[in-house]
Amino acid sequence: MNTTTRTAIYPGTFDPVTFGHLDIMRRALGLCDRLIVAVALNPEKNPVFSIDDRVRFIKESIHDLEAIEMLPFDTLLTVFAELHKANIIIKGLRAVSDFEYELQMGLMNRNLNETLETVFMIPSQEYSFLSSSFVKEIARHGGDVSKMVPRCVEEGLSKISP
Repeated sequence: MNTTTRTAIYPGTFDPVTFGHLDIMRRALGLCDRLIVAVALNPEKNPVFSIDDRVRFIKESIHDLEAIEMLPFDTLLTVFAELHKANIIIKGLRAVSDFEYELQMGLMNRNLNETLETVFMIPSQEYSFLSSSFVKEIARHGGDVSKMVPRCVEEGLSKISP
């Protein structure tokens, strides 16, 4: 691999991936040469979808973008970044409350690995209200999520029980 390649990691649970996540992924490609979407195992969040389903949903949703790869992870993000020679962490922010938490996380990551820079990205305005939690709640109650998630996710959500 070229030593000047800028590799970024966009970590998350992605349970499920939304159009907001995909928007950040596509725009993050403008900041790096290679983007790794790191899908966290994160059992504390009690994900609805298995890690394999979450990775598959992302792959199906961005099949046209070769510079993005999806990898599951269950280690410290700083260890994962070092393993994959990444020096940029991409984090999406929707609200001030997101910033407070992500700032602390970014500072801790830099404390653990001083070569890591955290880049905060805001979603496009049309996706600023989206969250995976809202999408799951709407789907559980039979609401229309077609404007919020890719078709493969919509199909997966239709199978979760109310």
